[in-house]
Amino acid sequence: MNTNSNIYTIIYTTILVVIVAAILAIVATALKPRQRANVELEQMKSIMLSANIGETNGQPDKKADYKKLYQQHIVNTYVIDGNGNKVDGVDAFSVDLKSQYEAIKNGGNLTLPVYECKADDGSTLTILPCYGAGLWGAIWGYISVEPDGETIRGALFSHASETPGLGGEIAEPWFYNQFDGKKLEDASGAFSSVKIVKGGAGSNQNGVDAISGATITSRSLQNTIEQWMNYYKQILGE
Repeated sequence: MNTNSNIYTIIYTTILVVIVAAILAIVATALKPRQRANVELEQMKSIMLSANIGETNGQPDKKADYKKLYQQHIVNTYVIDGNGNKVDGVDAFSVDLKSQYEAIKNGGNLTLPVYECKADDGSTLTILPCYGAGLWGAIWGYISVEPDGETIRGALFSHASETPGLGGEIAEPWFYNQFDGKKLEDASGAFSSVKIVKGGAGSNQNGVDAISGATITSRSLQNTIEQWMNYYKQILGE
């Protein structure tokens, strides 16, 4: 075959593209289990840190085995619907939070995951996830609640693409550690979600300080927490 002809060039290019595509497909398939394992480990880490487990002086412990901690401390998981009723046959850990966010927005059927965690002090905490939209992308987190159903033990938040140094600060310990000890009830005993207060929360038992220069992300996170806690409040304090 004439190696200088157009037909040769087309055949050669086609074969090369097919070979490269096949190699990429094989590599992607081979890496999927590892990628899935990394995602699951990150989820376990977030759940544990929201209960203040696996941290030192309010900071994540880089040496902690979060998979082992999760297996040791999570004693029960289940899923509830929008009315607070338990849903059988659904694995809480595998629930896609994004899909539940879409269901909340669109009035669809909900399957909201709940984690019960045995803390080091022997108390059983209820860990509740939340998921919403920030300024540039998704934001999510986990909040652990004491057995009284109203006091927050801890929280952790993260994001897909918020601005570093501004909205991205929701993932920093200085911000989410503010939630420790805050209340999900007001002075009258009625449910009241956490407020992220611009200018400072002061002594507000329901409030934390907003992030300076990140008003939209702060407001979005507040709305996200309130949306999800309005469903979860049905099971708190039972």
